[in-house]
Amino acid sequence: MKISEALCKRLATILGGTGMSDGKSCSIMVERKLNARVLGRKYETEHEITIQSPQNGTTLNTGEITLLQSEVQRFIDAARKRNFKVSAIHNHWLFDKPRLMYLHIESIENPIVFARKLRSALDILKK
Repeated sequence: MKISEALCKRLATILGGTGMSDGKSCSIMVERKLNARVLGRKYETEHEITIQSPQNGTTLNTGEITLLQSEVQRFIDAARKRNFKVSAIHNHWLFDKPRLMYLHIESIENPIVFARKLRSALDILKK
């Protein structure tokens, strides 16, 4: 079973991002306008979501969600409420302003259900 370009586009629309499919997986980027800087230079922030391994109507769904330090606990609560597994939380950069944290989630479920649940969790964040 493949992940079609049409399905990938639908998932990206639900999540408010842009998506690309190579047939094996769908990669979706959702931009966040946080006016972030790393070492004093402008840095574009986004969430990275991947949907892959379709089998029997479900997919492996993973996401690396870009958070402000102050949003971490609230987003973890929202993710757990939606039965996502929180698999990691870490930073990427030194000398970033504001302080950015990256939270990883994962699930195996219908990709449309996943996208809708993740969109509702992302809605708690500052745009």
